[in-house]
Amino acid sequence: MDWLTIFTTTVHAAIGWETIVYGLAAIGVNIHFGYTGLLNFGQAAFMAVAGYGLAVTVTVLNLPFWIGIAAGLAAAVVLALLMGIPTLQLRADYLAIVTIAAAEIIRLVFRSVQFKDVFGGSDGRRGFNGDFYAMNPYPTGRYGIGPILFDERTLWLLTVGWIVVLLACLLVYLLMKSPWGRVLKAIREDEDAVRALGKNVFAYKMQSLVLGGVIGCFGGFFYGLYNGAVQPDVFGTEMTFFAYTIVILGGAARVFGPVVGAMIFWVLFVFTGNLLAELVAHGYIPFMTSIQVGPIRYALVGLGFILLLIVRPQGIFGDKREIAIDAR
Repeated sequence: MDWLTIFTTTVHAAIGWETIVYGLAAIGVNIHFGYTGLLNFGQAAFMAVAGYGLAVTVTVLNLPFWIGIAAGLAAAVVLALLMGIPTLQLRADYLAIVTIAAAEIIRLVFRSVQFKDVFGGSDGRRGFNGDFYAMNPYPTGRYGIGPILFDERTLWLLTVGWIVVLLACLLVYLLMKSPWGRVLKAIREDEDAVRALGKNVFAYKMQSLVLGGVIGCFGGFFYGLYNGAVQPDVFGTEMTFFAYTIVILGGAARVFGPVVGAMIFWVLFVFTGNLLAELVAHGYIPFMTSIQVGPIRYALVGLGFILLLIVRPQGIFGDKREIAIDAR
């Protein structure tokens, strides 16, 4: 058994680009679901419009990298307004229906043949991350401690990514300690009582939807920057469900809950897959083939999360009251 490889890949998963991408998506979901009680099932849509906003701006319009970032952020704000205006004055389940439908519509539009000249169809867009890596201050080489090594490109992305994650956590902490954040928590508990106190519940919900979508859209940026490409099928509903799993795993309405949840999620995911692959390769599981490792990994990790929800439904750092939302 190659325990060193299992160890190094597991550590890479804990601090790698997947943790950054899904951590940012989960921070946005935490603002929506954990703090405000909004059932946004379309977080992948915010990530998609951000990634494609950057890709199309750079590759199709031949505009600078920073304008692409601004275009992606603007697209996320517009998407939040389009989804929120017709639904946020209705019951919570209407937002859930609209957001999951909107995410699928956006994915299919990006995938469509009619817009292939703009979005690239099922192949997506690539070749838009050159300006980002041109800002890389690290010389060519490998950096790390012992067997935990990263090349200069990966280290640059991880550096920027973790700075953005920490800034997002700091922003959430400051906002939720402010009067604005306390209103969001009150809306989650009982929005009728908040409305009776003269607060504009619709406006606060809209602000929460926009803020969570903008923070989550940075996950779409970093996905595209690491892979150098965006494809529509990547931004499917499973991306949103992973983000919700991460929020509940770490604990809803906790500042660092999504970050810790993302780290644990990917550590379990990668460790389970690598361990199963090694056991199968060395003949310790004769009834399983290497092709079956992927599906079995999903099943085992899913079973583990089910057991966690039975034993501790509030997550690792959470409180049961934080997931008992008022969905009227």
